[in-house]
Amino acid sequence: MITLRSISSLIGGLLIGSATLAPARADDFKPEKGYINLFNGHDLTGWGYKTNNFDGKFASDDGRYSGTNGMLTVHPREPRLVQTIWTTREFSNSFKLKLEFRAAVNADSGIFIRKPQLQCRDYLVAGPEKYKALKKYKPQDWNEIEVTVTNGVAHCTCNGEVLEDALKVPETGPIGLEGDRGRMEYRRIRLKELP
Repeated sequence: MITLRSISSLIGGLLIGSATLAPARADDFKPEKGYINLFNGHDLTGWGYKTNNFDGKFASDDGRYSGTNGMLTVHPREPRLVQTIWTTREFSNSFKLKLEFRAAVNADSGIFIRKPQLQCRDYLVAGPEKYKALKKYKPQDWNEIEVTVTNGVAHCTCNGEVLEDALKVPETGPIGLEGDRGRMEYRRIRLKELP
């Protein structure tokens, strides 16, 4: 019997553009002390579109997003369709957000921090220019984004290199992941509220 889980596992190894993203398996990742998982690694519980949530579902109603094998995956769409999935919970305190992402060649996505967008993409190919100088970015491999929000400002890094030093954010709001162009994979999405 073909299930969404078996299809998702097969999708992980498909040829994407000119590079193959190796299939991922769920791992035994445990967040650091004080962090909560925003993605459980098994389904889209805790995530949804503005008008509905996907608790207990392996994929969004339109198939744009899936959650299985330890990854929250953004699937390419033709014609191109920009869509954002949001946490069903909002965050109003200062916090630190950590996640890992893997972008297919020229993939374009984003991380919404309460509402403003931090570009998350295949930086060396998809730009913008200021990101093409990143020295620690690993194309088609796992990279870590860290976002620290304090006093209405987000400081954002990729593998320790600054992406945005002072991104202004609202006082409260959810975390979002954008699906724009190409395949994006996210994992180990966790958040720690700060005093």
